[in-house]
Amino acid sequence: MKEDKLMMRKRRWLARLVVGALGAAAAGCSSLGVQAWDRDVLARDDMQLVSDPVEAALDEHIYFSKEASSGGQGFGGGGCGCN
Repeated sequence: MKEDKLMMRKRRWLARLVVGALGAAAAGCSSLGVQAWDRDVLARDDMQLVSDPVEAALDEHIYFSKEASSGGQGFGGGGCGCN
């Protein structure tokens, strides 16, 4: 009888722990997204993934012209430039 009560206490404790963990996980995902007052910071040029489009285009050209085995970025041809 005493062991049954102890086992029920452990199960209740475990159930409370699981419910608490799920609640904490759900609450942690509730504030995803960018607030309106933070959008001006993210719109700055230095916050962009590609800050200099000309340099990025040059880097891509050099990279994909050396990729002779795959044919570049989804188009046919080899690394020689003769599509």
